[in-house]
Amino acid sequence: MDVNQPKQEHLLALKVMRLTKPTLFTNIPVTCEERDLPGNLFNQLMKDDPSTVKGAETLMLGEMLTLPQNFGNIFLGETFSSYISVHNDSNQVVKDILVKADLQTSSQRLNLSASSAAVAELKPDCCIDDVIHHEVLKPLDVKTKFYNAETDEVFLEAQIQNITTSPMFMEKVSLEPSMMYNVAELNTVDTAGESESTFGARTYLQPMDTRQYLYCLKPKQEFAEKAGVIKGVTVIGKLDIVWKTNLGERGRLQTSQLQRMVTLLNQSWLVVTKAPGYGDVRLSLETIPDTVNLEEPFDITCKITNCSSERTMDLVLEMCNTNSIHWCGVSGRQLGKLHPSSSLHLALTLLSSVQGLQSVSGLRLTDTFLKRTYEYDDIAQVCVVSSEIKQS
Repeated sequence: MDVNQPKQEHLLALKVMRLTKPTLFTNIPVTCEERDLPGNLFNQLMKDDPSTVKGAETLMLGEMLTLPQNFGNIFLGETFSSYISVHNDSNQVVKDILVKADLQTSSQRLNLSASSAAVAELKPDCCIDDVIHHEVLKPLDVKTKFYNAETDEVFLEAQIQNITTSPMFMEKVSLEPSMMYNVAELNTVDTAGESESTFGARTYLQPMDTRQYLYCLKPKQEFAEKAGVIKGVTVIGKLDIVWKTNLGERGRLQTSQLQRMVTLLNQSWLVVTKAPGYGDVRLSLETIPDTVNLEEPFDITCKITNCSSERTMDLVLEMCNTNSIHWCGVSGRQLGKLHPSSSLHLALTLLSSVQGLQSVSGLRLTDTFLKRTYEYDDIAQVCVVSSEIKQS
């Protein structure tokens, strides 16, 4: 075997380059005080440096742009583009050329080539160009929690974490509700008649930082009275997140439909959340004053809903006094039959014998058909003051 045999040269040359935006050039400022030995030399050199910002030469960021020196990172939501060029460096015509680009992961191989057809021939000094696109890593970690209120409202807490190594500008984080709900964002505060974000004017998310977003979903009017239907709804909606990274590269992430866990147990819906369940009968307050006078009667309006989708109830209302709350009226009165998924409004009168923030408790509803009693305590809170303080 002739070890001195010349190596066979390839007829084609392959070049691969990632298409990405440039970054701002950074430099290391070197300065000293005028009384030091170099005097004003370092300061003058920085002023003469064309890459520094005029008037702010000590900043590391300059005014010039530089092309990336390495491959960098690729994040989900951002478009990764790569330029592939096959050039015929020889003086011969090359035939039947197939350019194929694959992405190899730990579990699969993905084809990224835009075209799978072979090129019939490639003449000398000619090239085949191709641009491929793909998305790879996940820049955000999204976690959600659901909280169910007694009034069929659903509160969603979304925790979003930046798992990249650079800050990002959160342009939009919104919740697109399902067809049965309306959504209200709870991420703003009213200041001087204007709505401002709770995260400030510049909504930057630093690397590895986490931010919580809160949303309230209320059933639409046509579904509000159908308590049994709303109680069994699992699909809530989906999150739409838009952000920007260095030099304004935009990324977008849409989650799949968010679902709360619901199971059917003994013909009644059991919603798995951190909020306690309210059983087959729900009692909620429609109206209640914020502040009342000590030992003076005040009125509240309650709404009683039969959450069962099949069973009619015959209800009896009992009012039990507490140490501070005293109910006015007849206890043990019949409310009549309440059909499935229907509601009734009830006006009640009570008074408080103790000042301060008092909890409204002591209501009992008994279903005479099943001999089952539902207890309702800590329904709401009311501030009780003396009549002299309220008048002043």
